[in-house]
Amino acid sequence: MTERSRISCEQALRLLAEYLDGELSDLARHDVRHHLDTCRSCYSRAEFETRLRLEVTALARVPVPNQFEERVRTLIGHFESIPDPPPPTSADGH
Repeated sequence: MTERSRISCEQALRLLAEYLDGELSDLARHDVRHHLDTCRSCYSRAEFETRLRLEVTALARVPVPNQFEERVRTLIGHFESIPDPPPPTSADGH
């Protein structure tokens, strides 16, 4: 953090997700932007988070086979039909 920053690195990183989501007030957004403009470490973190979000968003667009939902529901049904194990008993059998 430089002397010109209005907020600390800790504050900037705590607000980073909201900043990237566009959920901050104008003043808070300005403070985070100013900090990122003056702090190389936090700027690098913001760039990493931005790229990570783009990659995760791209993964959401990967097509899945039509039968995928049916297979998942079938597997869930199998697990739901398995009875719960009995509760453990103490060493003396009670």
